[in-house]
Amino acid sequence: MNKKEDISRRRFVTSAVSAGAAACLLSTRELFAGVAGRSNQENGLTQQSAPALLDHPSWKDQGIENLSRSPFAKLKNIPVHAVTIDSGFWAKRRVINVEKSIPSMHDLLEANGRMNNFRRLIGKSTAAQSGPVYSDSDIYKWTEAVGFALQSGPNPALRASAEKFIDDVVATQKANGYLNTYYVDDKAALSMTVQTQTTGHELYNMGHYLQGAIAFYRGTGDPKMLDAGIRFVDDFLLPSYGPPPLKPIVSGHPEIEMALIELYRTTGDRRQLELARYILSGDDRLQLEPRRTIYMYSGTPFTARTKLEGHAVRAMYACCGATDYYMETGDATYLKTLHNLWNDMTSTKMYVTGGVGSRAAGEAFGDAYELPNARAYGESCAAIGNMMWNWRMLAVTGDAKFTDVIERALYNGINSGMSLDGTLYCYRNPLAFDPATGDKIRNTWYDTTCCPPNLERTFAALPGYFYSTSKDGIYVHLYDNSELAWHLENGTGLKITQKTNYPWDGSVEIGVTPAEASEFTFYVRIPGWAERAQVSVNGKPVAGAKPGEYLSISRKWAAGDVVHLKMEMTPQVIEANPHVVEDAGRVAVQRGPLVYCMEQLDQPSGVKLDDVALDLGRKTTGEFRSEFKPDLLGGVVVLEHPGASLEFGNAHEALYSTYTPDTPKNKPVALTFIPYYAWANREATQMQVWTPLLKT
Repeated sequence: MNKKEDISRRRFVTSAVSAGAAACLLSTRELFAGVAGRSNQENGLTQQSAPALLDHPSWKDQGIENLSRSPFAKLKNIPVHAVTIDSGFWAKRRVINVEKSIPSMHDLLEANGRMNNFRRLIGKSTAAQSGPVYSDSDIYKWTEAVGFALQSGPNPALRASAEKFIDDVVATQKANGYLNTYYVDDKAALSMTVQTQTTGHELYNMGHYLQGAIAFYRGTGDPKMLDAGIRFVDDFLLPSYGPPPLKPIVSGHPEIEMALIELYRTTGDRRQLELARYILSGDDRLQLEPRRTIYMYSGTPFTARTKLEGHAVRAMYACCGATDYYMETGDATYLKTLHNLWNDMTSTKMYVTGGVGSRAAGEAFGDAYELPNARAYGESCAAIGNMMWNWRMLAVTGDAKFTDVIERALYNGINSGMSLDGTLYCYRNPLAFDPATGDKIRNTWYDTTCCPPNLERTFAALPGYFYSTSKDGIYVHLYDNSELAWHLENGTGLKITQKTNYPWDGSVEIGVTPAEASEFTFYVRIPGWAERAQVSVNGKPVAGAKPGEYLSISRKWAAGDVVHLKMEMTPQVIEANPHVVEDAGRVAVQRGPLVYCMEQLDQPSGVKLDDVALDLGRKTTGEFRSEFKPDLLGGVVVLEHPGASLEFGNAHEALYSTYTPDTPKNKPVALTFIPYYAWANREATQMQVWTPLLKT
């Protein structure tokens, strides 16, 4: 641990919290000395009534995050129900998610004993505990997916299934508020020990519980699950864990931090925010080994972090919690750290698909530019965490560079995680694959089944990512056939409709209809990939469109106004930084927001994917032919480009041979590319994203 990291918690608190943040917070002593909940003899705490849930905005009008009262959030979320995604790219995915993915995952959770872990504790099952220590979270993430699905509209069957789960889950809660199915009976003595906090996922489970409970509450108005979560925090956690004289606490697997802050946004109970701050600050009484705090991405002050390392999902979730904390307090040290970490990720550690986490060992970030392809881990949960973090950074700044990462991860590294039929899932998402290794990349079930319900909750929540409001107007982030029915922050009703064939086509027609003629700013996102984009309002060109920025259009808007956005969808050839050794001499292909790959089965007969090269000649964009094929992979634009099949000869059959400068013989072939998200949806076959360039 270096000197910057080796600082005490007290020194960190006094030096790191800005004056603005300090003004927003009660002191640690005031907050924890007055803990509401049940009496605690050791700390002299008295019983108080639980805080009421905030009713403004109402439960059904709170977004993915309830940022309505967050003083340092520039952009505010729009509720999921306010956006209806019509027929188009994402509509198919979302219908399959609700009709097949979420219901089939329910059945798999039952078949694999996840609910019996709860039922055995209330006399409804005699089955033994099954699954890893974090198995409870599978139920909670699934419930969150249902909660978000219900925010888009009623679904009695899904709701009934979730309510049956919730009834049995809540029934297992102990009188002191504790709720966990693993650390009970003969394992009860291990509960919340330092070792269990670092490896046992107790707080991780409860973090997902709280997020699932909040999503279900916002989808139904039913607080039953949420009330039990509040009891866990108020009656079990707050009276016993925190700064001295309370017991030490560490998240182990970050998740509880952002969940506590979202709970605070739901209840208004500032003690929940302060506990999140304490966890983010690190408890110096624990004296954890540096290798442990690196892997966990917790246990030391978050603001002492200088790079992304360790377990990729934990790092992403920690960054989410830290960004949430900044939005509530304005602590500038957090924002500086977050920007530094974001730059580290996007400049040295993120895949072209938006995936993160290059190492299978520890499911971890690698060193700078360590981005292997076939060995890439790219866990689906990590790509989702990347999207979640950038969503929060976007709320803080309004900067389109964060939306670019959201879109890159969503369309590629996340979308690849679920099969097109919604029943198979990728835990990892490599950028090259050979089934001859014996690996089966898509499966119905994993004993560590974090990714499937995580994907399901992401697709269910998707409408909430399309727009944000600001004090001066509204931002449009994502494009698809859709309708927004909401209002500006000043209360003016607003309807926005999108008509487009995005991402296959770059033309978007946006109808803007305020309830009454109003002056406000409409922020149109110009994606970073859109090198040539044109914007017009009612047929009149609007100057200033720049890739990777929001174009602000300030005017008096009235019913019938139409914004046209036209982006050129020319396929682009992408090269990696020279320090990415595996991609030297190779290129990737992108069209619009979609990264493309090649699968062996699409190439000419007798042509091996290992031996092909892309023939660009002296052009930087190549000569691609684009064709929409409605009957292939659910309907995709396929790209074809001239290439070559290399013939290396017998000399290259040896492991090592004398170097010769001669270019291998080759024969011309037409290479076919499909969107990366659609790979591994047919027969098992080789795949690669990065293709060698033909030497000339």
